[in-house]
Amino acid sequence: MGAGVAAGLAAGALWGTTFVAPLVAPGFSSVDYTAGRFIACGLFALLWMLWQTGRTSPALRRHLWPTAEQARAALGLSVLGYTGYYLLLVYGIADAGAAVPALIIGTLPLWMMLLGKPDRMRWSALGPGLVLTAGGMALMLAVSADQVQFDGHGNFWRGVLLATAAMLSWLAFGLLNARWLRTHTQVRSTAWANWLGLAAGLGGLGLWLLWGTPMAELVSRPGFGRFLLVCTFTGIGSAWVAAVLWNVASRRLSPSLAGQLVVSETVFALLYAFAWSGAWPAPAQFLACLLFVGGILASIRAHR
Repeated sequence: MGAGVAAGLAAGALWGTTFVAPLVAPGFSSVDYTAGRFIACGLFALLWMLWQTGRTSPALRRHLWPTAEQARAALGLSVLGYTGYYLLLVYGIADAGAAVPALIIGTLPLWMMLLGKPDRMRWSALGPGLVLTAGGMALMLAVSADQVQFDGHGNFWRGVLLATAAMLSWLAFGLLNARWLRTHTQVRSTAWANWLGLAAGLGGLGLWLLWGTPMAELVSRPGFGRFLLVCTFTGIGSAWVAAVLWNVASRRLSPSLAGQLVVSETVFALLYAFAWSGAWPAPAQFLACLLFVGGILASIRAHR
């Protein structure tokens, strides 16, 4: 359980960087961010698989590459949890800023706790974690919505809807991915992350070919080097490494506890956003973060 919690928190720290990625390298479209991130993830996964193939005995190589059925599962789940999710998220960030989408995604623990509660656990045991997390979300959403509207974002509520759609997409991914891992214990966490990453890379390439900015125009834009660095970091760190860590957490923890740890993504995203903007959080935002941390600790205690 300790290893699963540590892996889930580390995954949340990496996922949190995706909320500030469009702010670090502005001037590029949502499709370009999404495609660039997952193309980098897919290329890294492919290189990792080829490297492992070269240093693995022939008898074990078949475990490094997916069967047709496994490939279909990876492709479908990669749309829910990778390309589709992130495309909706970056559109939401473009409309509503980084803080509110981070909070909406942060409601994932509430839904995963409700939908993934172990049969043996009483609802009263989950109560403290649910109440603390819900209180933090309500507090932060009220404060951040006022700030975003004051800053002049004209499409705030459209951004809220897009972020909600992203949350529902990842919720489906989280529950289905955990079920797949529990029923396919012979597949290693790293191998599954590779297959998901490769599928996400293909999806990202398709997005870029259909709706992305032509390469010649991308290269000529100011900040292209920073854009490449952001895509590489989020593609390898926030997608591939975080996927390995999340697979470890999903195998060791119940969906309700693993889902609770997703709130750490919100805490880290807010910390990164405040650090990037050079602003201190408002007292209400600081209190909300304390409620989030309290919710995580209460949920861990309830699942022991």
